[in-house]
Amino acid sequence: MDVSDLRVALFTGNYNYVRDGANQALNRLVARLLSRGAAVRIYSPTVAKPAFPATGDLIGVPAVPIPGRAEYRFPLGIGPRKRADMRRFAPNIVHVASPDILGHAALSVARRRNLPVVASVHTRFETYPRYYGLAFLEPVVEALLRRFYRRCDAIFAPSESMAQVLREQRMSFDVGIWSRGVERDIFTPDRRDPAWRQSLGLRDDVPVIGFVGRLVMEKGLDVFSDAIDHVTARGVPHQVLIVGEGPAREWFAQRLPEAVFAGFQMGADLGRAVASMDMLFNPSVTETFGNVTLEAMAAGVPVVAARATGSENLVQDGVTGRLVRPGAIDRFADALTAYCTDEAARAAAGAAGRRVSERYGWDQVNDALIAAYLRVVRARAAGGRPPVRSRRPDRL
Repeated sequence: MDVSDLRVALFTGNYNYVRDGANQALNRLVARLLSRGAAVRIYSPTVAKPAFPATGDLIGVPAVPIPGRAEYRFPLGIGPRKRADMRRFAPNIVHVASPDILGHAALSVARRRNLPVVASVHTRFETYPRYYGLAFLEPVVEALLRRFYRRCDAIFAPSESMAQVLREQRMSFDVGIWSRGVERDIFTPDRRDPAWRQSLGLRDDVPVIGFVGRLVMEKGLDVFSDAIDHVTARGVPHQVLIVGEGPAREWFAQRLPEAVFAGFQMGADLGRAVASMDMLFNPSVTETFGNVTLEAMAAGVPVVAARATGSENLVQDGVTGRLVRPGAIDRFADALTAYCTDEAARAAAGAAGRRVSERYGWDQVNDALIAAYLRVVRARAAGGRPPVRSRRPDRL
């Protein structure tokens, strides 16, 4: 079997209606598949004004706004007409990108038709409850995820650290890596723009601590703001630049009234914003890769990040940035203070990060996943099947 023989049905809860790292990675994957002659059909919720044009043939599925997060859509399943469309398309592999109702429905249809299924893991959903005062639900969410992923032929994490977490959680017997790339023509030190900084009220002679991402609590906004308070209390000169939008923007702005909010940025504008920072602070523990971390490194910006999945495979502690135990406010403040007060250290870490980022190209990482598609399809054709689900889904 060759790549041109692949017929991929991709199911995801968000393909292009809200921009994030996960759906941009999926669009780049589809573009690579199409460029190599494969056929692809995408099934996902759609909206009248998506965040960006979809790559490939996108089929809308029924969905409703998520309460409290209306910008996101909750898919309600496939439905008879979409199932008929899927039959006509006749995929030979199914890729599910979110363990929601749509993903479960796609998995069930695939199992009935004896189609191989792969799943990509884009976020640590089991960690979300802790940000909403529901930490006791984490074991329940983890068990539900385990039940879902074990029905797949293989699952793919974006980093080795996340893959190891999935193995330790006993999510699957077959855990592979689908890494992420970076657009080095956009994220480069050459995009640094002192005039743009000045237009926002950011001084040339004061180091800027940056945040990039959706403004939601699960990105660690509380940890970020607490650490900034500690840096301020130490009398360390600094300014804060926030790049992104989201439902927690008002809370964040009240929490950090001196910060500069640049809003949502994309493309060359995002590259300029990242390169114009002096360091990136990424305290999130929900990431499975950390696209913003890699983008900052490509822009020659040192990174202070939580020692968590994703970032710990990108950041070399003491070389390209600093890794800090999640939630350790004083330690985060120590790392930020060190970079704020040592321009040479910032420059050295940024240059080292730039060199590391050169290992990550989109074509290479997507070709690796496509090769895994072919392996899974061949294994199923040879009679292989995912393990039968036991009566105790929490145990292997």
